[in-house]
Amino acid sequence: MTWMIYGANGYTGRLMAKAAVARGMKPILAGRRREELEAMGRELGGLEVRVFGLEPAALDLGLRGVTLVLHCAGPFSETCAPMLEACLRAKAHYLDITGEIDVFAHCHQQDARAKAAGIVVLPGSGFDVVPTDCLAAQLKRDLPEATSLVLAFEAGGGPSPGTAKTSVEGLGKGGRARIGGQMTTVPLAWKHRTFDRDGEPRTAMTIPWGDVYTAYVSTGIPDIEVYMAVPPAVIGRVRRLRLVRPLLGLGPVQRFMKARVEKSVRGPSESKRGKTDTLVWGEARTADGRELKRQLRTPNGYDLTVTAALGITQRLLDGGAEPGFKTPSMLMGADYVLGLPGVTLVG
Repeated sequence: MTWMIYGANGYTGRLMAKAAVARGMKPILAGRRREELEAMGRELGGLEVRVFGLEPAALDLGLRGVTLVLHCAGPFSETCAPMLEACLRAKAHYLDITGEIDVFAHCHQQDARAKAAGIVVLPGSGFDVVPTDCLAAQLKRDLPEATSLVLAFEAGGGPSPGTAKTSVEGLGKGGRARIGGQMTTVPLAWKHRTFDRDGEPRTAMTIPWGDVYTAYVSTGIPDIEVYMAVPPAVIGRVRRLRLVRPLLGLGPVQRFMKARVEKSVRGPSESKRGKTDTLVWGEARTADGRELKRQLRTPNGYDLTVTAALGITQRLLDGGAEPGFKTPSMLMGADYVLGLPGVTLVG
């Protein structure tokens, strides 16, 4: 089967392409920047390169003969819809590495169309949201009566440019939580609490992470909150942003902040990724107070994104998957994350 990495010249796309070749896979490298892509293609042993944008006609030509797209070109709030439409027309499986709630919702709305096209639509095939989604599914499996779910993570190494831009967009939308089964807008840093890491407390605040959407699809648990571990001072700064949140969503403000990202954010180096890891916490509770807790330790989020997404890609290339919208745990099983390199249960 012929498959493609779109956005192969971006930070995560480059990692994905190099790792795919190391596995003996031969993706088409695609995106908008011919010079960078052709240099990558030569570096990686003569891989095919296709250069095209996200206009419908260009997409239809670019995806000709392709059976799977691993979409790595964010921000996905802008790029997901046109690429997904093209995949539906081409009958090509769609994967991406988004963490954006609205993107998950849009993809989920295409479930019936994906089934009719005979393709799998699986956004969030990387760190967003494989480890948290699998952990949520494990907790639901082992505590079936759970009615509330808390997920949290502490990630080291710093963001890529794409992740930083997505965070900028999120500031203008406020926080999100799942309450009574409904997606609910809440203030930035709505709640804070601590989680234990190796006997030491970690402060954390609620964030609008993708699992607020996907974990409900995977588990049916009606109340879901997601936290990120940050220093207390960060929680204070984010809460002060509530006063100007309407301004943060304005086009000129968004463009200014994203331009700052372009100038200052490069993504973690290979050395830094190797020295940093991620801890993921999960807590499920029942209405009568029973509780189940679990922790995962994973490699740096970008390294996990590569292994998780390529594992899902190989699963679809091997064939036999039921079409439609899927979360990682729905397609790969709740324990998929435990088989990825460097992932361990803690305690």
